[in-house]
Amino acid sequence: MNRPATRLQLLMFSYLCVMWGGTWIGMKIGTEAVPPGVFSGLRWSVAGGVVLAYLAVRGQPIRFPPRLTGRVLLVALLMISFNVVVMLYGLRHVGSGLASVVSSALTPVALLGFAALLGQERFDRRQIGAIALGIAGIILLFGPKAALGRFDLAEMIGTVMVIFGNLSYCLGSVMARPLMRNMAPVQMAGVTNFLGGIILLIGSILFEPGAVAALRLDWGWAPWLSWWFLVLPGSLGATTVYFVLVRDWGASRTGTYAFISPIITVALGMALLGERLYALDAFGMGLMLVAAWVALRK
Repeated sequence: MNRPATRLQLLMFSYLCVMWGGTWIGMKIGTEAVPPGVFSGLRWSVAGGVVLAYLAVRGQPIRFPPRLTGRVLLVALLMISFNVVVMLYGLRHVGSGLASVVSSALTPVALLGFAALLGQERFDRRQIGAIALGIAGIILLFGPKAALGRFDLAEMIGTVMVIFGNLSYCLGSVMARPLMRNMAPVQMAGVTNFLGGIILLIGSILFEPGAVAALRLDWGWAPWLSWWFLVLPGSLGATTVYFVLVRDWGASRTGTYAFISPIITVALGMALLGERLYALDAFGMGLMLVAAWVALRK
């Protein structure tokens, strides 16, 4: 049974909603000028390295049973490396508001589904209704455009990439919960951020066009401002808060940030990036968020 949230937990949850609503704008701005693998590989490896260094100075080195090494690496790969590179390349073809709504609406459904499959939470038929509503929302977003001959294939592919990245993140989140029996949330955040960032950075250098040139770091002020925002409050702050809430509340309850952060993203996208929101798009997005509510409803 879920216990009532404390005031500190509610403050932490509010911080998570605001920061993760704003990160979509930061990612959109940064990856338009810098290869996504380099941009986010440096972001997560630096953030994780800072956390690990802080813990070492405080005499709290990372220790976990060697048998968990493979699982820790898999969580880092799912939550950071694969999730980030797929989602950010998709974000190049999708507005930040749409990407945020798709990701946020899918998050509670996917977290609950994966948690049920792995035996952490109970599965029931509410998810079927939630999935149906989510599909209806996607049809509203893209169906009328296709019928009128204005179908944007690049936007659709970008949306699918955002979905796959989100599923990867959700699976990693659920797999991380048992690991926190052996590691504190801040330790889990530091390890996954650092390892995931390093894997992403190595992969970028080996395979991503323009990655080596981007390592000269002459990005310009806008990408750098976005990068610092993503590293400090986005990675160091919000990810640690997320792990704390997953430990205390469970994955699906923590996933309710999905109802709030998209509103912040859409508003910022319209204000800062000139993104437009049409009535039918808003209705489709609303259906997707209702799907998330159905998945989490008591």
